[in-house]
Amino acid sequence: MTDSQPKTVFLLRHPDFGLFWLGMLFVNIAVQIEAVTIGWQIYALGRTTLSIDRSAFLVGMVGLCQFLPLFLLTLYAGTVVDRHDRRKIVMASLGVEFFCVLGLVAVALHPSPSVAPIFAIAAIFGGARAFLSPAGSAVVPMLVPREDMPQAISLKSLSWQGAVIGGPWIGGLLCAISPAAAYEVAAVLYALGVITLTFIRRSTRPERRPGSRIEQVREGLVYVWTNKIILGAISLDLFAVLLGGATALLPAFASDILHVGADGFGLLRSGPALGAALMALILSRWPLKQRAGARMFAAVGAFGFATLVFALSKSMPLSILALAVLGAADMISVYVRQTLVQIVTPDHMRGRVSAVSGLFISGSNELGEFESGVVARVLGPVGAAVFGGIGTLIVTGTWARLFPALYNADRLDAPEMVEETCAPQSLTASAS
Repeated sequence: MTDSQPKTVFLLRHPDFGLFWLGMLFVNIAVQIEAVTIGWQIYALGRTTLSIDRSAFLVGMVGLCQFLPLFLLTLYAGTVVDRHDRRKIVMASLGVEFFCVLGLVAVALHPSPSVAPIFAIAAIFGGARAFLSPAGSAVVPMLVPREDMPQAISLKSLSWQGAVIGGPWIGGLLCAISPAAAYEVAAVLYALGVITLTFIRRSTRPERRPGSRIEQVREGLVYVWTNKIILGAISLDLFAVLLGGATALLPAFASDILHVGADGFGLLRSGPALGAALMALILSRWPLKQRAGARMFAAVGAFGFATLVFALSKSMPLSILALAVLGAADMISVYVRQTLVQIVTPDHMRGRVSAVSGLFISGSNELGEFESGVVARVLGPVGAAVFGGIGTLIVTGTWARLFPALYNADRLDAPEMVEETCAPQSLTASAS
């Protein structure tokens, strides 16, 4: 099958992947609605008694509450994913997230809601994501043949980005009605996602390999640590997005800088996804065939520059454009990283490697929100975004020197790259 064939044909040719794609589309939309609503609700609750900077700090605290349990559970979750049925792990994780949303409905309907229960629910949600992320990544290669994996990765990315485009907009509209209404719609979408996944018939249970959980954790860490291209790619994403994570500041920008309200907040949240979806379409039609590493670094640099433009913008159209460029640049990084992790990693290790990669990704997202909230407390929202953009540009230059193998990477599917990433080495080997 070629890239030029309609994507609907691909989904029909691989019906189990089509069911997974549809189910996760429901879930991804629900996640976006939930994220927008939590951010807006916490910021609104904080603004009743606190200053703008302190309210932005509270929004950033949500990211920390999600990241801590994810950090503690990720390595264990990777071994679970490599030992048990991956589809069932996805469904169980989504079931926990469904009940989290019901808890948020109860909080929103309370006559005097507070932020403490929301933080607690966010922590439970982060724990569920520790299992969902590696299981969801590792199950895809079991639903399509190897030669169709690039197309599957492209479709999976388009599903996520499509949800990120529509979800925040829907969430913004529902927030204008009430947070409870938004959470209720998210709960329905979670339920639809779980129901859809029950119809998958292909086996998603990996081959069990000998060894204790501790040995398997070590094996996964060795694989990531000693392969400079994979380590460089996921760590570059970690630090760049950690510093440039301006999305946590969007409630402050929408409410007190651009003055566009809840509806405008939803549009701002959709901005990065608009650019990312367009880039995903481009990459699905014209994949990176040469100089992949250099182009990845250029994209991360563009991410930092777009963050600076957004920070200094006082115009809603310019802000959305900057966020769209930011999202397109990030999509290139995602494309390179996911191609390496999904295609090169052996199936019996995909859970553990995906868990480590997911930990880095979540670190860049959740900890990025926390970092932005902390810096906003000191410098204000605009200062925090400027700080993040400059920091991202510094990280890009530093990583180009630390990981020359990643910068000089040409073709993602080149035989020499596959040989290097699969070579067994010692955990004490240098990563520079």
